[in-house]
Amino acid sequence: MDAQTAGRPAKSFSPAALVTEGKTKKIFRIAGSDLVSVVAKDDITAGDGAKHDIIADKGRLATATTCNVFRLLKACGLPVAFEEQDSPTSFIAPPCTMLPYEVVVRREAHGSALKRSPHYAKGQLFPKLLVEFYLKTKDKNWKGKPLVADDPLMQYEDGAAQIRLFNPAKPILGSEPFLVLQTADVFTHPEEYKFFPEMRRIARHAFLVLEKAWTLEGGTLVDFKVEFGFDPKGNLLLADVIDNDSWRVLENGAYIDKQVYRDGGTLDTVAEKYRQVAETTGHFRLPRQRIILWRGSESDKTEAFSEALGGLKDLMTVVTCSIHKEPVAGANTLNKMIQEVPDSVVIAFIGRSNGAGPVLSAQSTIPVITVPASAKEFPEDVWSSLRAPSKVPVMTVLEPSNAVLAALQILSARNPRVYAQVRGEIENRMVNTLTI
Repeated sequence: MDAQTAGRPAKSFSPAALVTEGKTKKIFRIAGSDLVSVVAKDDITAGDGAKHDIIADKGRLATATTCNVFRLLKACGLPVAFEEQDSPTSFIAPPCTMLPYEVVVRREAHGSALKRSPHYAKGQLFPKLLVEFYLKTKDKNWKGKPLVADDPLMQYEDGAAQIRLFNPAKPILGSEPFLVLQTADVFTHPEEYKFFPEMRRIARHAFLVLEKAWTLEGGTLVDFKVEFGFDPKGNLLLADVIDNDSWRVLENGAYIDKQVYRDGGTLDTVAEKYRQVAETTGHFRLPRQRIILWRGSESDKTEAFSEALGGLKDLMTVVTCSIHKEPVAGANTLNKMIQEVPDSVVIAFIGRSNGAGPVLSAQSTIPVITVPASAKEFPEDVWSSLRAPSKVPVMTVLEPSNAVLAALQILSARNPRVYAQVRGEIENRMVNTLTI
């Protein structure tokens, strides 16, 4: 187990009946519990199992990677089927009724995306993440219907009656689906179509969290594959695993993931990449950060800032202190808070003393954003924040929501959770110029 679980006694569970076994893992129902144990195997496969090898210790490395990833996603508030790691090769999770879809999120064009869309250059960047659904199949068959390829690409419009299937390795532009299924042939839950937008949202959010986490460790996440299921209470969870078989990650332009195995790398080379990724993901965590909302008195209302923060409002700490009337107390408070959480941003929101922002900025090693609270009634007050002396790098923003966004942009450079929210909202406004 990694440092995040060290020192905490693991719960004692005894795996009982085998629930299911796949190419790379086994799932056991735990006796006397409503949980399951997901046990990783040392197997590695490619080409739908056509290529198969055993790599000693892969199960341990895969489990370490998945647990590192799931801990981070869970800390970011994502619904993940993960409780805790209980052994070097297994973790505990709620049992899930899995949905028959692989959800792929792409930041760049690699792999089958290049075969399907030959007009893409390798590494083509998508400013707005692409989300694709593939129907999970076996032996080129779906409920008695023959398929030209396993795991075909799905085209489905939410609420439509049909699902169109395409060969994921063939150009799609101008082609017709090789099979059209009625949703009744695929869906197993009432109104299952309603969960597609939520699966897209969760998959995008998870990708953005991991995108920043990898960037902070010197890697580039270019795509990943995830799966979803319903827990016994009917909650939609990101389930299964996310390990080095699940994504493509580049370091200095070279793959450090399963692609090395697909491309014919030696087993020793593949094993070293898996060790590297398990160790690197062990560094994934959320930093301790804070937004200090500094106001002069209780009459300076903070609701607009809380509303702008939304789900990130736990980052905000409100300080009420007049930096002009109580300069020594204010300086002591500011220095103590910076010492406690050095990675912070101050937003100064002062009613009748707009110069407080520059004063705080002059004393601080962290960014200070001032919001002149009286600017609408007394626009001349803005000058006390704009015409600052030398060595007073205060930033002035008129709208509370924009001040919050500026603070979040600063913090997002080092925080996967904050980055995912900021970048996600930006991508909601974007349109890719090249998509098929």
